[in-house]
Amino acid sequence: MQFRYLGNSGLKVSEIIYGNWLTHASQVKDDKAIKTVHAALEAGITTYDTADVYANQAAEIVLGKALKNERREGIEIFTKVYWPVAKKGPNDVGLSRKHIFEALHGSLKRLQTDYVDLYQAHRFDFETPLEETMRAFADLVHQGKVHYIGVSEWTAEQIREGKKLADQLGIQLISNQPQYSMLWRVIEGKVVPTSEELGLSQIVWSPIAQGVLTGKYLPGQPAPAGSRAADPKLASIIEKFMSDEVLTKVQQLKPLAEDLGLDMAQFAIAWVLQNKNVSSAIVGASRPEQIASNIAAAGVKLSADVMAKIDEI
Repeated sequence: MQFRYLGNSGLKVSEIIYGNWLTHASQVKDDKAIKTVHAALEAGITTYDTADVYANQAAEIVLGKALKNERREGIEIFTKVYWPVAKKGPNDVGLSRKHIFEALHGSLKRLQTDYVDLYQAHRFDFETPLEETMRAFADLVHQGKVHYIGVSEWTAEQIREGKKLADQLGIQLISNQPQYSMLWRVIEGKVVPTSEELGLSQIVWSPIAQGVLTGKYLPGQPAPAGSRAADPKLASIIEKFMSDEVLTKVQQLKPLAEDLGLDMAQFAIAWVLQNKNVSSAIVGASRPEQIASNIAAAGVKLSADVMAKIDEI
């Protein structure tokens, strides 16, 4: 495993982060989920990402059980706040002071820890003054319950305003968590340049485009049984990548990966890690062997020629 600094801070995170969206307390039974987390630990992954909204708070419980016997100083635990949770009442959503405080304290109980290393605004809240949100985060940092602050899927302008307030309040806003892959490069236009300027880095999710970049979906063929594209509950999050045109191009990537001795998932993860503003790629896994495979992407350097061929395809 390789490690990188998160933003302009002294916090080091593993290049591969284990995330439990869509898996823990939903797709995977708890005992298998815990075994997969332990496989990640054995593989050298020190950083774990979750959110209160995952499985409506239950995913945090599973991760807390899996990590409870680990030396707390040796791991980094990230979680998030924003989306409706619990009974989804009027104050069970957003970035108000009330919801942030209550959400954080709930997350700490479920995760069985006294603090989180990174607390992230899961989306931007247009209904709450940004000053209120950042003051609430600042108070939690000053109380020692949160070490650093991050955001997820914020625009460049929102990041700039948040960073300005964070600096004024004496706290460190160090990261953004966006979707990013060979097939989804939205952040390259404004978010990455702004983040580089302000001292934030990216923790990217869906580096293999919800499985599309593994090459398992073939043009003109039905989705494999058990895959996300075959699950009616999950198909909507992957459908934008499922055209025959895209799937045909993905198949053209296979020779490039094979020439490097990588499988397609490793190749896709290695690609996002070539971006110097990316600190880590989040991977999910339903089986321990998937983690063992994914970590092979850490430390891989793709040549300029290979990167150009990917762009061409």
